[in-house]
Amino acid sequence: MARKLGLLFVVLLFVSIPARAQDEDKVEVFGGYSYMRFHSTPSTNLNGWEISGQYKFTDWLGGVADVDGHYGSTGGVGTSVYTYLFGPQVSLPARVSPFAHILIGGSHISAAGFGNSSFSMAIGAGFDTEIMHGLHWRIIQSDYVMTNFASSTQNNLRLSTGIVLHF
Repeated sequence: MARKLGLLFVVLLFVSIPARAQDEDKVEVFGGYSYMRFHSTPSTNLNGWEISGQYKFTDWLGGVADVDGHYGSTGGVGTSVYTYLFGPQVSLPARVSPFAHILIGGSHISAAGFGNSSFSMAIGAGFDTEIMHGLHWRIIQSDYVMTNFASSTQNNLRLSTGIVLHF
C-alpha cells in the first residue's frame, strides 16, 4: 500500500510539472508525518503519514484530496487507521499562508485481523511557510477527524507537518 501511494505521489509530481508554465502555483502536493490521538476504548496515540493534493481554482480557493495512514496499538492489539477525504480549502496567499478546510469521505480500521469502514470527516486549519519558490513547509496542520466505527463516534485529533510542493 505504501509503495503504491509513493508511486502515485511521484506520478502526480511529474504529470503536474508541464502545467507549471500555464498555471503557475495552481497545484500543491503535501507529504509528511502525521500523529493521531484516536479516541477508541481505550484511547491511543497513532503515528503515520499524510499525503494531500490541492488544485487551486482561485488564489484563495481550492479542492483537496487527502489520504492518511496511522499505526499503533490499541489495548495491546496492532491497529491501523486510514482516511480518504475530499473537500474545499481556503487559504491566504502570503509568505506565511494560513489555510482552513472541511473534508468528507471514508475511513477504514484494521485490528487483530478484522476490519471496518465508515463515513469520516475532518475540519481543520494550518500554516504553510515558503522556504524557496515552489517549496514550502507545512509548519502545522491540526484537524478534528470524526470517524464512526462499531456504531459509535470517535472524535479524533490529527496533527501533521511536512513539505508542500507548488506547481
